[in-house]
Amino acid sequence: MNTEENKKTGELRQDLVTGDWIVVSKIRQKRPSDFVAEDKNNEFDDGTGCLFCDPILSGQEEDILLYGTGNDDWSLRIFPNKYPAFSRPVGGQIAHKESGPYFWMDSIGYHEVIVTRDHKKHIGKLDPVAVAEILDAYQSRYIDLMNKKSVNYIDIFHNHGKTAGASIAHPHSQLMAIPVVSPYVQAELDGAEKYYQMNKHCVYCSILEWEKEERKRIVFENDDFLVFCPFAARANFEMWIMPKKHKPYFERITEKEKLTGGEALQKAIEKLDKGLNSPDFNFYLHTSPCDGKDYPHFHWHIEILPRLNIWAGFEISTGIEIVTISPEDAAEYLKEQ
Repeated sequence: MNTEENKKTGELRQDLVTGDWIVVSKIRQKRPSDFVAEDKNNEFDDGTGCLFCDPILSGQEEDILLYGTGNDDWSLRIFPNKYPAFSRPVGGQIAHKESGPYFWMDSIGYHEVIVTRDHKKHIGKLDPVAVAEILDAYQSRYIDLMNKKSVNYIDIFHNHGKTAGASIAHPHSQLMAIPVVSPYVQAELDGAEKYYQMNKHCVYCSILEWEKEERKRIVFENDDFLVFCPFAARANFEMWIMPKKHKPYFERITEKEKLTGGEALQKAIEKLDKGLNSPDFNFYLHTSPCDGKDYPHFHWHIEILPRLNIWAGFEISTGIEIVTISPEDAAEYLKEQ
């Protein structure tokens, strides 16, 4: 292979935790400016008729948790999802069913919505202290639900924009407390356990140590958290937010860590917003399950996936992502924003 061809050779990168593979395509390599989203002037209206600006008037169920401002207003509220993917249990055990080789169970659990006050301000436009309040709300609901009989895992996620699955423009997160651990999270747990058995060291701590030493993929950091583009990114401009200290359980986050974690999350979204013209994105929190088992080798973190990729035949048929900007270039671009 000649030198020119070498420059165009892509990389097949393996995720150190799950063993998943992704491709960094050099021949299809793009510049950061190629990812800037088109103007979305109509993304936010003035909030007239918004279901989340006045949840009571719109017929939502009574608030589970309400954060007041002291001025007869609210800054954040949590209420049951009006159209839940998981229905709240009504006594008894979860029904397990079989038919031939197939097995299933009722989708029993809790599905809640975490809504911030301002219709037009997503997390990247909020004050970091307001984002710390969001983390506080996550923690509060997590602790309240983690010991329920039907709950073995609590999934907390945030959809921004239509292509990310947000059917309502008003900024909000969702929480689903469910009876099963997802295969994706289980793969992370298994990968972390396997790595520890082989190396006697947390795989996520190994990642953090190398990222801090190499400094090629760091986007932002403060005393407690590192924001970086993962080496085997599955999406263009994917970022992870991870506590610098080994922390298996999100629900044990401290008051200080909520402030510094809120700052890290706000800065990461702000950089996406400024650098790529507010693209659609998802973020979600991965933490140890609440199924009564111990997970000392896991390390909780937040993953942010901008919706800039379109899955085509290769990705769908193999599960191997093709990203068209390297994590190193993505991090350098975002860091400058």
